[in-house]
Amino acid sequence: MKVNEIIQEALRLPATARFEIVEQLMQSLDKPDPAIDRIWGEEAVKRLAIVDAGLSPTFSADEVFG
Repeated sequence: MKVNEIIQEALRLPATARFEIVEQLMQSLDKPDPAIDRIWGEEAVKRLAIVDAGLSPTFSADEVFG
């Protein structure tokens, strides 16, 4: 069965069944990747060091959301 056929069949289902399909598909895509987590961790440390060194401007919450 082709993707478009699967989608058309799914669209004929009740909303609760479509929601369950979407939930399961999203969970299948949301798998942690230790390599990506490590890279983001390293990036966070670099960015914090830049801010701590005063090399990047910072803004208060009032400036951002005010």
